[in-house]
Amino acid sequence: MITKCDHPGCTKAGTCRAPKSRDLKEYWWFCKEHAAEYNKNWNYYANMTPDEIDAEWERETFGIAEKDKATSNKNEAEYVQFINDFLTGRSSFDKMPVKKAVPSQIVSALKVFNLPITATWREIGAKYRTLAKKHHPDTAKDKSTSTAEFTKITNAYEILKKYFKK
Repeated sequence: MITKCDHPGCTKAGTCRAPKSRDLKEYWWFCKEHAAEYNKNWNYYANMTPDEIDAEWERETFGIAEKDKATSNKNEAEYVQFINDFLTGRSSFDKMPVKKAVPSQIVSALKVFNLPITATWREIGAKYRTLAKKHHPDTAKDKSTSTAEFTKITNAYEILKKYFKK
């Protein structure tokens, strides 16, 4: 839709978009001449203090605001300490509890659903419903293998249901 130029008194078509504010969510529609004039005079950093400009530039360039540097430096220091402790104090890491391996029947059941071992119960349920609809003997296109597939899916779901205590 073509609108009239937003410059007061202009009757030309507003075909050029120009931002109303820094958030770039609302725009003026100007003809080419008035868009060029507006853009020439528009300042993205208008009404900002030098500190605000620096913080904006820092955030846009590096993804972190100046005020958040302290938190970032603290996190970096903790990571460096962790690596240092790992390299120099190996004995403390050897005492950390080891996670139990996932039982093979659970891994096999997840393979039936083509899901990783990190899958959540919600993901398992969604995948089960999708596969059950596809392979149910009453609705499957290939009736010859549907019963076997549906049984395999249901058995895998029951194993996972017990494992997740549902």
